[in-house]
Amino acid sequence: MANANVKVTISRFIAIMMLVIPGVLATAGFLYMKDAIYQYIVDKGNPALTDISFGWLPFLGGLLLFAIGVGFIGGWIFFRDRKHNYVAPRFREKKPRGPRPDFRQQATRSQHNSGNNQPVDAKTK
Repeated sequence: MANANVKVTISRFIAIMMLVIPGVLATAGFLYMKDAIYQYIVDKGNPALTDISFGWLPFLGGLLLFAIGVGFIGGWIFFRDRKHNYVAPRFREKKPRGPRPDFRQQATRSQHNSGNNQPVDAKTK
């Protein structure tokens, strides 16, 4: 009995960590982007500095981390809601339909069988 509780506890801990790690990545990415922008604003306001450049590497790295973290969490929420049928109808999984009826075959049958119930060959003779 105790072994089953340990397995459940470990699996729940792993599930929480799968959401915490992307959240920490998204937070770190946001902070890198914020720091790059604020550093540029501070450097622009300092008259002692002559060569002012924007920190593109920290900004783009932060953007990448932010996109990965938010994308993972958003995808996880979307697929969980899809599984529980909480999403709008356009996002629900498409149910496979059966084979479509062939209307051409039905149309030729109805044309040949219209009128009297004689076979087509008998009409032409």
